[in-house]
Amino acid sequence: MHAAVIVFPGSNCDRDLAVTFERAGARVTMVWHKDIALPAGVDIVGVPGGFSYGDYLRCGAIAANSPICRSVVAHADKGGFVLGICNGFQILTETGILPGALLRNAGLKYVCKPVHLTVATTDSAFTRRYEAGQTITVPIAHHDGNYFADTATLDRLQAEDRIAFAYADNPNGSARGIAGILSRNRRVLGMMPHPERMAEPLHGGSDGAALFGGLVDQLTDA
Repeated sequence: MHAAVIVFPGSNCDRDLAVTFERAGARVTMVWHKDIALPAGVDIVGVPGGFSYGDYLRCGAIAANSPICRSVVAHADKGGFVLGICNGFQILTETGILPGALLRNAGLKYVCKPVHLTVATTDSAFTRRYEAGQTITVPIAHHDGNYFADTATLDRLQAEDRIAFAYADNPNGSARGIAGILSRNRRVLGMMPHPERMAEPLHGGSDGAALFGGLVDQLTDA
């Protein structure tokens, strides 16, 4: 499996994401935001957490208009896999790859702590190694992680089984406790919690490792 990890000015989880992909068995290429094309043969694009462009304007808004994001959108449009974590999730909503928006936390404060997530579906490459309804522990670190969408969109996400993860104890006010959502073809996942920060025992837990292992399984099988 070949993974590309995008690097923006202000990214601070790009190396973490690359190392976790590698530990899962992927070959990784780091891609600069000013590049205009993804490397040939890329299976999955990782859009990492951080504070791209200092979170000016809106979180992820400037990064979404960078040259490489045109290629990320094209990759998603043709059925390629994409994983956006934290600021990466914000960027995916700003590009329109995923619906909704990430607003200021309901408590108006930055939140950084491990949280419990419920695995809402196992029908995706990202969640196939989990059990439906399983509770996992993954850290969050964000100021604008409050997922918002209109009622029709939220109803559609639920009806189409596209909510990947939900907060057990909603820490940021997200609509319906949503922590991560899937695209219609189930090949794009955006999530605010950081599975790459809970992917080996030295992190204090390894619940996030199954997400990356499931991706490798599916792409290897394919």
